[in-house]
Amino acid sequence: MTLRSRRFVNDPTAIVSEMLEGYVAAHDSVIALSDGMVVRARPKPAGHVGLVVANGSGHEPALIGWVGPGLLDVNVPGPIFASPGPARIVAGLRLADRGAGVLLLVSSHAGDIMNASMSLTKAEAEGLRVEMVVLYDDIASAPPDRSEDRRGGPGLFFVWKIVGALAEAGASLEDCAAMARRARDATRSISAAMGTVVHPVSGQPLGSAGETELSVGMGVHGEGGDVLDEGTSANQIAELLISRLVDDAGALPGTNVGLLVNDSGSLTLMELSILYRGARRALEQRGIKVSRSWIGRYATTLDQAGFGFAISLFDREMERLYDAAARGAAFSQVAVRA
Repeated sequence: MTLRSRRFVNDPTAIVSEMLEGYVAAHDSVIALSDGMVVRARPKPAGHVGLVVANGSGHEPALIGWVGPGLLDVNVPGPIFASPGPARIVAGLRLADRGAGVLLLVSSHAGDIMNASMSLTKAEAEGLRVEMVVLYDDIASAPPDRSEDRRGGPGLFFVWKIVGALAEAGASLEDCAAMARRARDATRSISAAMGTVVHPVSGQPLGSAGETELSVGMGVHGEGGDVLDEGTSANQIAELLISRLVDDAGALPGTNVGLLVNDSGSLTLMELSILYRGARRALEQRGIKVSRSWIGRYATTLDQAGFGFAISLFDREMERLYDAAARGAAFSQVAVRA
């Protein structure tokens, strides 16, 4: 198995800082750098709830590309695949505070939760008004009766988009936190990938999967899953994964869903489109309506050859917020008119 170990970098220890400098410079009408954190080029008005996400790097465009109007206020990037420390997160909370409180959205991974919890204590000691919501959606990581033990995955983009729109509209901190939980509980994801990737600093592979073996249930840090037969077609894969998502979510005929197909790093648009076709057909055959769709590269594991499916069971308010205008470096949409 051949792994790409050479990358277009300068000093491996400066990968994250140089990436941030370049990315922000290319999108300086939307975002800016403040002490190594990605912030809006123009902060939202005073009196609005701020939204902060802190995460390890290596998942781009998550989440540096999701800061901007209708989306997040501050992204606190950490080292590759490692959460930023509590002091960094508190600094991000300060930057996001516009006088109505700050919502800290935490993807469910042990280090992220630990550092976010410590930052919450420090922030409250400073007098900052902060609420934290832990987000999870990956059905492969824990059974339904232990959903709180599940990892965060690509389905969290539904949560960030919906809560971003609500905060932009001037909702209270309590309402934004409640919507984050509501959208989280309506969302499910599952990912699959072939092979593994090399960590750009250590030079070590993240896993040991074979180059042509498809592992179902992969995590965003290269965690392994169940290996499928190599002859399984794209339609068969889509049917299998959608079946698991629908069953876990309890989605019945007539349900209205958003469908996301996420590129884990190196799939072609050709492959993603074929997978989307299979996923949509699998949903429609069950009488489930796909009312909104995303297809593309949202949350990566460097250049992993894999993908993720996510569904979110929309109610009318969630769909309205999903349709609101947004502008980030990696995602923009004009408002959808009913």
